[in-house]
Amino acid sequence: MANKWVYLFSEGNRNMRELLGGKGAGLAEMTNAGLPVPPGFTVTTEACLAYFDNEKQFPDGMWEQVLASIKQVEEQTGKGFGDPKNPLLVSVRSGARVSMPGMMDTVLNLGLNPETLQGMAALAGDDRFAYDSYRRLIAMFGRIVKGISGRKFDEVLEAYKAKTEGGRDTDLTTDMLKDVVRDYKALYQRELGEEFPDDVWEQLRQGIEAVFDSWFGPNAVTYRRHNNMSDEWGTGVNICTMVFGNMGDNSGTGVAFTRDPNTGENSLYGEYLPNAQGEDVVAGIRTPVRIAELQRVNPTIYRQFEEVAHRLERHYRDMQDLEFTIERGKLWMLQTRAGKRTARAAIKIAVDMVEEGIISREDAVDRVTPQEVDVMMHPSFDPDAKAQAEEAGQLIGKGLNASPGAATGVAVFDSDRAEQRGEAGEDIILVRPETSPDDVGGMLVSKGVLTQHGGATSHAAVVARGNNLPCVAGAEGISVNEDAAQFTANGRVVKEGDVISIDGTTGEVFVGSIKTLEVDFSQEKELASLLGWADGIRRLGVYTNADYPRDAQRARDLGAQGIGLCRTEHMFFEPSRRPAVVGMIMARNDEERAKFLDQLLPFQREDFEGIFQVMDGLPVIIRLIDPPMHEFLPPRIELAEEVAVLRCTGENPEELAEKERILTVVEEMWEANPMMGLRGCRVGIMYPGITEMQVRAIIQAGCRQAKRGVDVHAEIMIPLVTHVNELNAERTKLERVAQEVMADEGIEIDYKFGTMVETPRGALTAGELAEYAEFFSFGTNDLTQMGFGFSRDDAEGKFLRAYVEKGLLPRNPFQTIDEGGVGQLVALAVERGRTTRPDIELGICGEHGGDPESIDFFHRVGLAYVSCSPFRVPVARLAAAQAVLRERVAEPQDEPSA
Repeated sequence: MANKWVYLFSEGNRNMRELLGGKGAGLAEMTNAGLPVPPGFTVTTEACLAYFDNEKQFPDGMWEQVLASIKQVEEQTGKGFGDPKNPLLVSVRSGARVSMPGMMDTVLNLGLNPETLQGMAALAGDDRFAYDSYRRLIAMFGRIVKGISGRKFDEVLEAYKAKTEGGRDTDLTTDMLKDVVRDYKALYQRELGEEFPDDVWEQLRQGIEAVFDSWFGPNAVTYRRHNNMSDEWGTGVNICTMVFGNMGDNSGTGVAFTRDPNTGENSLYGEYLPNAQGEDVVAGIRTPVRIAELQRVNPTIYRQFEEVAHRLERHYRDMQDLEFTIERGKLWMLQTRAGKRTARAAIKIAVDMVEEGIISREDAVDRVTPQEVDVMMHPSFDPDAKAQAEEAGQLIGKGLNASPGAATGVAVFDSDRAEQRGEAGEDIILVRPETSPDDVGGMLVSKGVLTQHGGATSHAAVVARGNNLPCVAGAEGISVNEDAAQFTANGRVVKEGDVISIDGTTGEVFVGSIKTLEVDFSQEKELASLLGWADGIRRLGVYTNADYPRDAQRARDLGAQGIGLCRTEHMFFEPSRRPAVVGMIMARNDEERAKFLDQLLPFQREDFEGIFQVMDGLPVIIRLIDPPMHEFLPPRIELAEEVAVLRCTGENPEELAEKERILTVVEEMWEANPMMGLRGCRVGIMYPGITEMQVRAIIQAGCRQAKRGVDVHAEIMIPLVTHVNELNAERTKLERVAQEVMADEGIEIDYKFGTMVETPRGALTAGELAEYAEFFSFGTNDLTQMGFGFSRDDAEGKFLRAYVEKGLLPRNPFQTIDEGGVGQLVALAVERGRTTRPDIELGICGEHGGDPESIDFFHRVGLAYVSCSPFRVPVARLAAAQAVLRERVAEPQDEPSA
């Protein structure tokens, strides 16, 4: 049996979206519901893919099916395609399974030539209408099918419009339009060396080819890449009987949404243009009027359209994007599809539709995307203002979208200067080659952070996400010169004090300011309702990564159910603590080190007291010190330069002696690969007293808060364990400290010891580790780094983006868990850990904990919770619920009727 490449609208339905495309399925559904749809048919997406497989030739039998379908449309309309007395005109329009607004091509008025033109004029009793339609065909065909610059046709039209009093296309006389047609044909012949085709069948053939070709047009390809859509979908081609909105003042065309796509308000929203065809609205040839104006000029048609809009929204159970034409007082529907909407509108529409009884709570939770919730948590650029900035050439670079949100401010290249200017009230964008813990002060007063190097899990990214700062990291296309306090990008120089804008959601960098839209979570009532419904569905707990009480409070306000990662080392970078930290590292013996640890103890205890108080009743997982010790000391090269200068000048011998001593220690600690060197549990083993001090501070803080009535649940995490003997050694000595402190305080608290599974060997030997660990927290940042053998910061800046673009990797594994490799290590550790200790607590605290795709995997693998930065908590709450919904097998339901 030959393939069926073509379906009449009456043969399709909404369930054939993949085959017919969204537009074709919508036209079929409206036709079968008895709505006023012009007769037509759809060439399938399979035909599109076969066309490309066949070296851009129509697949066998397709053209014959098109001809047969045209015959059926002729019978339905009583018109003939190419008939000079009663001509049938058609439009050819694209339609992928998912809406791609403006990305692909449409051609109107196919079937016009000098003979059918006369028939159209006679039937309409209007020569002007006929010539207006003909000039539109020539321009659209020339531009879309043949690739002639649309500007050249516009220049011809504008010259004639300038001769009229009103200066509009509707002011052109019939004779003027005849001249436009003549000049358009001459332009077509000059550009292509051939005449405009009078053969209507050739027009149709080339029109279909042009729509197929537009599937791989640059705009469509870019759109699909941005939205993670497959090239293997193809586009349908919809051949539809033309209805004409350009037949006078009782005709027109419009686009409308059943609800406001910007706010979600339940009212018709759209535009209407009298005496026009569809492309006039899109092209902005004339300024359309609000759809409400149609109610004033033609209340009967408006009421009919309003009824159709209501029926379609109820039928599809979603806000609809509608295209319509009015031909001499008769309404025709040309399209219905789910309408694109802002994040705010998406959430409001979903919640309102639940309250209106249109959809269920589960439908609402499933319909809103995690990305839409994420947008609500961060400032964003006004879309129109951003588009204008791009058109003006202000986009100068692109990096990794390391922390979402948008920010505008003056570029500052030094953290200390950023602190000074930020505290003085200026809006700052901190620009650095890469950031280090020393930059935190400048980061926290900035509106956003831009780095030349680093990746999505770099220091800049992690700190930025934790503090809701927009961050673009690894923008290797810019070159930062710290000494000159400037960067260059694409030949442009941006100096300190120049205004720049960064979009951490897309990774884009702009010169100049862009209007920003702010959000306030406490005012988002619909979002609160939606997330409350999600909480009732999800199984995974949602914790947060928080190092300070203010972060913990913010996360709890956003719905966090505990702290999954409290990094103790961040507390060591506070200026008041730095001398004691340096002294601890520089200590010549255990006794000297103990003196400095005693100084640090009250600081650490105070930190933990604040966090326990905020998280009253909820678990707090505290990771013992993890980074290499040299990170708390001055940089090696910088210190060597200072020592060299002091030696040469002979100035300040005392300072020279001290810096030489520090340099000696730094040299001793220097490692070729510090991320795999003396860090994590190895620090506690090799530097006696450090982790004991930390556990003493944790348990003291817990006991003292418990005496005040706080319900404390402390979980102490030993990091970077690769061998069970490391874990046994650390837990044994630290357990002893915990018991001693509780005895001294005269009160016991709930606490447990566990480990961070972040090395491949740790995952493989999880069964052994579970003998001494009451919980596992997967550190998927390091597990990914070691599993792939990538240096995280280097890889993201140097080649990972290219790997993804070339298809060597499906996505950045530091942003979305690599299920086939790293994910298997997690799954194996879960299985082996539970075999040894069935009640072991399992969670994840890497940045993957806030990624929706990764959350789905963690749900399937059986973790108890995910932990993420505070402002990703709402995203994780929704994503965890959607993981449950995907897992459920829905029973068939009756489709509502239109």
